[in-house]
Amino acid sequence: MSQDSRAGERWSVHMMVLFLFMLAGIAAMGYRMLLGLGASTGLNDLYPWGFWLGFDVLGGVAMAAGGFVIACAIYIFNWKKYRPIARPAILTAFLGYLMAVAALFLDIGHPFRLWHPAVMWQVHSVMWVVAIHVILYTTTLAIESSPMLLEKLAWRRALAVVNRIMAGAVIFGVMLSTLHQASLGAVFLIAGAKMSRLWYSQLLPYMFLISAVAMGLAMVSLEAMLSQKAFGHRVDMEIFQGLGRGVRNTLVVYLFFKLALLITGPGPAAAFDGSLEANMYLFEMVLGVFLPLALLAGRSTFAARGRLFLVNVLVIAGVLVNRLNVCLFSMEDYSVAKGGEYFPTFPEFMVTLGIVALGIFLFRMAARHLPLFAEG
Repeated sequence: MSQDSRAGERWSVHMMVLFLFMLAGIAAMGYRMLLGLGASTGLNDLYPWGFWLGFDVLGGVAMAAGGFVIACAIYIFNWKKYRPIARPAILTAFLGYLMAVAALFLDIGHPFRLWHPAVMWQVHSVMWVVAIHVILYTTTLAIESSPMLLEKLAWRRALAVVNRIMAGAVIFGVMLSTLHQASLGAVFLIAGAKMSRLWYSQLLPYMFLISAVAMGLAMVSLEAMLSQKAFGHRVDMEIFQGLGRGVRNTLVVYLFFKLALLITGPGPAAAFDGSLEANMYLFEMVLGVFLPLALLAGRSTFAARGRLFLVNVLVIAGVLVNRLNVCLFSMEDYSVAKGGEYFPTFPEFMVTLGIVALGIFLFRMAARHLPLFAEG
């Protein structure tokens, strides 16, 4: 069998798996829309936010942070070496926000009122701030991603207009994304005494922002590695090394604040008391902070793509666990004491799998039919 035939066979198998997940996700979404949240999810009054919010929304938005970081590096700091990964990074961010919007649509009680914050302003509500940031930044990412489509369609005048406003759009996007990553953490400040002190802090918005930068850089690096293998897109090792150094430096800052908050807050003993919260806190820190930093401490890691790949996976998984911890496990003691319990239902898992599969499918279609890997 020729190499092209093997590639076509792999493509067909991958596409079949993606389509199966997407179909399962569509079925689960239809089930939720027909029967409501109560019948399709494990949510209740004590657990109004569950897996969709923790993974799809908080995780999806954190994953998208790589878009504004890379755009900022190229258009504001003029670090031209990152141009080859600019378009994939921005597209990944765009898909991450679309995933978050889809999850929000399904998670709210009245999905077809999702547009209300755009015209019904509640400027004193942190939830409104989050909503308007999602609307504005998703629109900004669409503008930043549009040159690929405009080049494909040969719409030169529209492309020229977009290129003229690109620097301004990037600056606006950086500002929006910085505020939005932080505002997602600020939402949980209203939880107060419901949250474990292992996570609750007035600095929670800043912790969300710092960890999102780490995850965003890791996501951009991981996506570049996977696309290089899948589509033959060449990426210089220097780019992966630069992203690795960015991840390392961001994690060092993040670790400093996490330890400071632990020492000045509940105390180190709280992380080792054997409770579910303590175990999840340790799991999050070991998985997403200590192990990646240990790997990045040696120079050999920066010369080995396989080790950098492992670092990226660990950081992404660690931040996802952090978001689930903040959204769910940080309030476990309070909710259980009130008689509540929550575990994601099968439709909740299928919706998430379907949304992720759709994101991968759209990225693959862009890689094959648009100038995604042009430097721009």
